[in-house]
Amino acid sequence: ATSHLDTENEALVQEALAEALAGRTSIVIAHRLSTIVNADEIVVLDDGRIVERGRHDELRAAGGLYAELWDTLVRAESRPEGHA
Repeated sequence: ATSHLDTENEALVQEALAEALAGRTSIVIAHRLSTIVNADEIVVLDDGRIVERGRHDELRAAGGLYAELWDTLVRAESRPEGHA
């Protein structure tokens, strides 16, 4: 429920959630990869099927869908504003 927030406020919400969920099992469903980057386990769904699972670094190294999405995110964030 943070997709409508700017990045600064999203970071504040994520920090508060991290504190509230510390030491607890939780399931987080997210479209923003920044929301789950520090998760103990990430499950990647494609068309309703689990296609990958692991930690952020493992999924990046595997070069699958998660890595593709992450690379797209990094490229988009590194573009100067106003450029597509």
